[in-house]
Amino acid sequence: MATRKAALDTVRVAFGSDGFATLTMTRPKVHNALSDGMIAAMRERLAEVRKEAPRGLFIRAEGKSFSAGADLDWMKRAATYSKEENVADAMELSGMLHDLATLPLPTVALVQGAAIGGGVGIVSACDLAVGVSSAKFMLSEVKLGLIPATISPYVVQRIGAQQSRRFFLTAERIDALEARRIGLLHEVVEDSNALDTFEKWAKDHFSVNAPQAMATSKALIDVVAHKDITPELRLETAKMLADQRDSDECREGIAAFFEKRDGPFVLPESK
Repeated sequence: MATRKAALDTVRVAFGSDGFATLTMTRPKVHNALSDGMIAAMRERLAEVRKEAPRGLFIRAEGKSFSAGADLDWMKRAATYSKEENVADAMELSGMLHDLATLPLPTVALVQGAAIGGGVGIVSACDLAVGVSSAKFMLSEVKLGLIPATISPYVVQRIGAQQSRRFFLTAERIDALEARRIGLLHEVVEDSNALDTFEKWAKDHFSVNAPQAMATSKALIDVVAHKDITPELRLETAKMLADQRDSDECREGIAAFFEKRDGPFVLPESK
């Protein structure tokens, strides 16, 4: 495994004066392939984001590819691991995706190139994803005798079991328009300049929304997704609403609405 400093150099996080953060994968020479060191660096950077609590996080990558999946040297080393070592190793990738998926703020993947294997997992773990029209996606694990195991909770949640059956088993290439059709991407744009435009569009929306309400909305989705509408679920959602109504953020937001002024959570740049 790379030294901690060398590993941290593979992932950069920047906190902007506009209240938003950007996490960038910086291994363009190897198409931002995920190594054990890079995964550890991602976890450390995501912990920084959680601590700093920006209004939103945008995930980008340098070079031609978003992420080509597993690093080849890492794969070779993993082939010599014991079962226990392999479980621990896989749990690090699983932990990184969990760290990303559970951030209490909006997360957006800006996909400028190919995303394969674990790269698809990162896209799926984000709240929103937009890709350029030339972007390609692939769940290629079965071509190597592997399975997309640690990324599967996020990919199946994103595209559904029906589409997962096809793309897990065929390992075929998915173009950007197909990725949008199956739900992996929310939008397809022409080029990297259009990605910048989408980022601005997203910031314009997030910057005027109450941060606690957005965080709780994410938790609400996790509570109700794929569950029967039982009395218990109805009560749980009612309690979540009651808690939010009892928050300072909600009281201030409603007062601002009736007084025809911006709420205190609206970022200055958006006014």
